[in-house]
Amino acid sequence: MRVADWLSWTRVALATDPLRSLLTASGIAIGICAVVLLTSIGEGIRDYLLNSFSQFGSRIVAITPGKTETGGIPSGLLSSVRPLSMDDVAALRRLPHVDVVIPVVQGTARIEAGRFARDTDVFGVGPNMDRAWNFAVSSGRGLPEESGHSRYLAVLGDKARHELFGQRNPLGSLVRIGGSRFRVIGVMEPKGQLLGLDLDDAVYIPADIALEMYNRTGLMEIDVIFRESSSSRAVSEAIRELLIARHGEEDFTLLTQEDMLSSLDRILNILKFSVGALGLIALLVGGVGVLTIMSMALSERIPEIGLLRALGASKGEILAMFLLESVLLSLLGGVLGIGLLALLAVFAHLLVPDMPLSIQPVYLVVGAGVSCAVGLIAGLSPALRAASLNPVDALRDE
Repeated sequence: MRVADWLSWTRVALATDPLRSLLTASGIAIGICAVVLLTSIGEGIRDYLLNSFSQFGSRIVAITPGKTETGGIPSGLLSSVRPLSMDDVAALRRLPHVDVVIPVVQGTARIEAGRFARDTDVFGVGPNMDRAWNFAVSSGRGLPEESGHSRYLAVLGDKARHELFGQRNPLGSLVRIGGSRFRVIGVMEPKGQLLGLDLDDAVYIPADIALEMYNRTGLMEIDVIFRESSSSRAVSEAIRELLIARHGEEDFTLLTQEDMLSSLDRILNILKFSVGALGLIALLVGGVGVLTIMSMALSERIPEIGLLRALGASKGEILAMFLLESVLLSLLGGVLGIGLLALLAVFAHLLVPDMPLSIQPVYLVVGAGVSCAVGLIAGLSPALRAASLNPVDALRDE
């Protein structure tokens, strides 16, 4: 038999009962759509979170109090042999290749401006915070460098400014934070959210004042931003040696941006493929549908197979024709699934514009390939049974 005869026989077989073929292909379509859609959502979430962490820059070494030995949160967040101090910050600034060192203290407080008031996050930070964290100041300026005790100055997040001052210019105005008066010297540009923390609905004040306000003995974190001329490994070793010399032991934890992104990437990849695996259930159901339909087709075409064998068709040709039919049926399902996915993506973008959906071309190609593989596997058993039929017995079945 010629290849054209195989294709003609397969086309006629699929067109004989178009509704049945369409329903069978729909099962594969739903499965492919579910696999690609769930995997794309997982990839979108992964990209969103990685971009959220990367927006603070890639040359950061974070120091937290307490030594983490086996995992979990650093114990120093609750207690530490020796807390991280502003003196540690001053010492770290003298290290070579260090660009900016930012002390961090976080808490919540009531912010009052005239007759407006709200409870929001307050970050105690150091000068050059905007440059260190890739923030931008929309008006005014950031916290200045000062010798000795800092002045009571504050920089507002964009949302905090809008809630407290509306359309008025807040620069130079006085706000009350935790019972103390601060003068507003700047407003940050919108930054968005990070893991549920709204960075725009926040107020930034000097770290030493925040320590007094919250009655804390140590900093929550110190962020060290190093120059491009060095590496995170070299800077981490220099930080470790300096702090061990100051504290007498390694009672702190170092975490580079590379470590954070690598760990997060591994977790999110596992999540992405776990979610995508759920879609394989629907694809498995579609494969069972193809197996069922091909088995029914075999029982209906036994005389036809006997006639083909009597006319000289070999077992291999019968096997190839049945496999081709099941593969084309599944490929049709894959194409329908990709079309359905495109429609769902358009509706999702219109209804939920912020949904993190990342559909990559490789997923579509893999989806089409998987649909063919499912058809090949599902059609293998009926094809083998068709090829093994005795021509005489098959013709007698008429």
